[in-house]
Amino acid sequence: MATIHAALPEAFVVGTAGHIDHGKTSLVRALTGVELDRLPEEQRRGITIALGFTTLPLASGRIASFIDVPGHERLVRTMIAGASGVDAVVLCVSAVEGVMPQTREHLGILRLLGVKTGLIALTMADLVDEELLELAIDDVRGAVAGTFLADAPMIPTSIHDGRGLDALRAALDALPVAPRPQGGPFRLPVDRVFVQRGFGAIVTGTALSGEVNEGDELRVLPEGETEGVKVRVRGVQVHGHKVSRSQAGQRTALNLSGVSQEQLGRGAVVIGAGVAPASILDSTIRWLPEAEPLEEGARLRLLLATAEVMAVVEPYGAPIEGGEEGLAQLRLAEPVVALPGDRFILRRESPMITLGGGVVLDPWAPRARRRDHPEAIAALTRLQAGDTAVFLERAGPSGLPLNEATRRLGHAPEHRLGERAFAPGWLQAHHEALLTHLEEHHQSFPLSRGPGRRALRRGLLLALEPAAFDVLIERAVAAGDVRLDGPRLQRPGFAPSLVGEDLAAWTTLLGRLSAAGLGALEPRELTEGLPRGEALLNLCFEEGRVETLDGRPTDKAALDGLVAQVRQVLTDEGQLTPARFKELTGLSRKHAIPLLEWLDAQRVTRRAGELRLPFGG
Repeated sequence: MATIHAALPEAFVVGTAGHIDHGKTSLVRALTGVELDRLPEEQRRGITIALGFTTLPLASGRIASFIDVPGHERLVRTMIAGASGVDAVVLCVSAVEGVMPQTREHLGILRLLGVKTGLIALTMADLVDEELLELAIDDVRGAVAGTFLADAPMIPTSIHDGRGLDALRAALDALPVAPRPQGGPFRLPVDRVFVQRGFGAIVTGTALSGEVNEGDELRVLPEGETEGVKVRVRGVQVHGHKVSRSQAGQRTALNLSGVSQEQLGRGAVVIGAGVAPASILDSTIRWLPEAEPLEEGARLRLLLATAEVMAVVEPYGAPIEGGEEGLAQLRLAEPVVALPGDRFILRRESPMITLGGGVVLDPWAPRARRRDHPEAIAALTRLQAGDTAVFLERAGPSGLPLNEATRRLGHAPEHRLGERAFAPGWLQAHHEALLTHLEEHHQSFPLSRGPGRRALRRGLLLALEPAAFDVLIERAVAAGDVRLDGPRLQRPGFAPSLVGEDLAAWTTLLGRLSAAGLGALEPRELTEGLPRGEALLNLCFEEGRVETLDGRPTDKAALDGLVAQVRQVLTDEGQLTPARFKELTGLSRKHAIPLLEWLDAQRVTRRAGELRLPFGG
């Protein structure tokens, strides 16, 4: 089949729903001519077990892509997997039996999944008289009252005499289907996988977001895993057509290389870059009227797209009563791929009954303790109102990479330090922490000219990457709140204070350094008897008055004098012998060696056996 590069006809995904044996699969077969019960067990038992897919071209040129889902109560997970990607639904109700338990459960699930439009097929209409047909219609109208299907077309149908099939096609063609939002990372929850000879692994699903092109490099996240498997897209089909690209809302098949069939079971997700699985979901919950209250610590089954995991649910605040909505945190036994706005279903662990569902508000949520509930409620209430700045606030003092922040906010972040974005409150907190640490250093070491920048990167500021920390200092300097003194930082107006006793001790220390000359003294000998002697010695280092040789502070003026003498000797004599060096310094060999090595390090001399020659000469 040739690849289609032009735009495809408008297509939308239609799911069937309803009680077992109410004619869903037979109706799709009558509309499309395709038998969707293909598994031997399905054909033997006469029920749909796996999801079935086919397309129906409509008179307008639109394409209805059908997902036929099972109605059996023990296969609700499969039903949810199919219904999660639909744009519209055909609710099938037998005119013979009327509304049944799975009819109501499927209808409740569709409402929880946010399906907005659809129609009702009253199947097997040829098997009842007009009076029973009217009773069935009234029964269905009562069941859908107050739902998105309350005013939907209801069409009596029969696969045997063809009654209502044309009307059903026309009603499908008239369904208003809102376009899916585009953008975001590509996501395709896998609802079917098979291997085709000569092609390899093929997965199908409904693309939830983003777009994919033939040749793209993607990842497959098997259910419960966090790292994923790198794959390449060898081919793309959309609604049964071979194409070069697929996008959100399209029924998509991908031919993948680099992955095995075992890694592609239902629950797996094919995703683009930048999406990490989540284990904690802050969400809004809608609880079904007939369900018992949702209380703290409830252990439930979460079904999201094609994944199913166990979750512990913690309502924020009071228990959520039947028929109510509330906020809750879900802590999952295994990670899932989720983004804000994703819908899910919650079912009892055993017996498996649908209790409610919800919408993901924050898939990057921190774990909330009871004391955090008021703050979490305030944040999630803002998220519900569309205030995405909450994501940066909850990211904490480390901020987010710019591309991730843009993805979460829906726009480029305004506040940043280098390549990371921050909430304004965290930026202000970092700035204040920097100034506080600087003030504390000045108070603790009043004789110091100020700390080096790395000495200030502690406490809250350790959350910053080094590059972001450097930008923070640059901003503080530009704002006039910090002053640079060489490699050291100061608050404006600060200077080491040398008065009274400190000034006398400073004078004594400088005298000792000068008297020791190149001979140097141990630190304790220099500071002995001096108040705050160690701080004064540190000030000598900060001001460049001393250097450390062989563990001893040495007077920088004496070293500068030595450099001048050695250079003169090298100029006059061409070399420096050990005897000549002893003559210059008066030092023994033991104390002379550190000085000679220092001269080599300063590139004044270079060693040649026992001699020293001019560096570079």
